[in-house]
Amino acid sequence: MPALPDRRSENIAKVACTVAGAVWGLYWIPVRALHDAGIQGLWATAVFYFVPFVLMLPIGLLRWRQIISAGWMMQGIAIIGGLCLVLYSTAFLYTDVIHATLLYYLTPIWSALLARAWLKELITRDRTLAIILGTAGLLIILNLDQGLPLPRNPGDWMALVSGLIWALFANVMRRSESSYNTVDVLFSWFFWGTIIAVALGLLQILDRPDPPSAQQIITVLPWLIPVVLFLIIPGFYAITWGVPLLNPGTVGVLFMTEISVGAISAALLTNEPFGTREILGVILITAAGLTEVVVPVLATLFPGRDTRRERNR
Repeated sequence: MPALPDRRSENIAKVACTVAGAVWGLYWIPVRALHDAGIQGLWATAVFYFVPFVLMLPIGLLRWRQIISAGWMMQGIAIIGGLCLVLYSTAFLYTDVIHATLLYYLTPIWSALLARAWLKELITRDRTLAIILGTAGLLIILNLDQGLPLPRNPGDWMALVSGLIWALFANVMRRSESSYNTVDVLFSWFFWGTIIAVALGLLQILDRPDPPSAQQIITVLPWLIPVVLFLIIPGFYAITWGVPLLNPGTVGVLFMTEISVGAISAALLTNEPFGTREILGVILITAAGLTEVVVPVLATLFPGRDTRRERNR
């Protein structure tokens, strides 16, 4: 496991992950723009990761020895992260933005359970409350009142599974015995994201869209390259650097900013349904994520009887 971060590094990592979460709330926009430009399904996701991979290729070539010497553990981390984000990005093309976001952000539940089983970290009272709130939000989003609460479509399934995979990714990053160079991980992440998206696209599991032509890709580059340089690469860098420094449950909490940004942007830019059910889901799942932060603060401001007794001793 990497050395424990100092307080300053940990605080910077928290800020980085919070901002990255907000940036992720806008990722659905370029993915859907690619889809609307005729690059459909998993091929839109493949292009979404192929462009940053190509832009980082000179750095990757300069550091190829370091990347190879890092071994397959780092590549395994990149593969897990790449699979997660391929599924999550593609989910926006097959379901509503708010459903994709909320189903993915059950991550704190999976992270807490994995951290308990794998890292032997206790599931505190705060995290227990988070699991209850998150589960309630999940059941509401999945229409519990209409029968067995299952995802409605392939997009829902991809979002839910990607959240599970992200929890695994965060725990693997935390458990890793080595501290990897952030740029090396990021380059590998984009590489494997591209490979996984292309492989799944060739399998033609969903709606079997045709691979994009060179002309289609060239047409979108004038707007996609700035998005990659100023949104995708910085956001992914913040995640890659910050996640290993923080508890997996805390990471899931900080990324909750994506729910707000995603919900607001979708409400403003799409005609997708956003009614009482979605509002309740946002409230419950956001509350689940914030529990780990808010409850300890409230406990400090309003100490219980046992805490006051300890202070008076």
